[in-house]
Amino acid sequence: MGHPVERESGATAGSELPPGQRLQRGWPVTHYGPVPKFRPERWEFRVFGATADGDKHTWGHEEFTALPYTTVVADLHCVTKFSMTGAEWGGIPARAILDLAPPAPDVTHVMVWAEYGFSSNLRLSDFTSDRTIFATHKDGELLTAEHGFPVRLIVPHLYAWKGPKWVRGVEYMTADRRGFWEERGYHNIGDPWKEQRYSYQEEPGDGPEL
Repeated sequence: MGHPVERESGATAGSELPPGQRLQRGWPVTHYGPVPKFRPERWEFRVFGATADGDKHTWGHEEFTALPYTTVVADLHCVTKFSMTGAEWGGIPARAILDLAPPAPDVTHVMVWAEYGFSSNLRLSDFTSDRTIFATHKDGELLTAEHGFPVRLIVPHLYAWKGPKWVRGVEYMTADRRGFWEERGYHNIGDPWKEQRYSYQEEPGDGPEL
């Protein structure tokens, strides 16, 4: 499989960091809850909700890792204020999933689901970015369990919590609703360049309609 490399147009290695961030050497382990045990025979990635054909689409682990592979060089900005720059993420681009399991025309958002029922909501426009990737590798090496093996989502232009570890599927939605951290006071969009950390900073239109 090919391994093209793309570089981030905004925050590349050596550029300024988003406001309030500090440069991190190395990659700290940050997550909520225990590290799940990977069982390849039971693992399944699914796309469901408002799909174009109304069906649920599923891939086993071998099927998923056989999908088109790409690499993206991009920074990772954690809401805890550290930034890791210039990492090479390898995996399956979100656009490959969208091509194989297209959303219905009225889909506006997705919910990315991970182990233990963890979830993160994204605007469809963020999910469809050419740089959004279901990462299986970092810098040419398989992710470790602590960092999200077998799959974590990377959305370079948003804070890292918007890309969960241990991803298991994507739900297409015709209206927005908050994910795990968004329900607990974090910003619904999470743009680090606008320092959108917490829900009290939201402007009209940033969050789901009540």
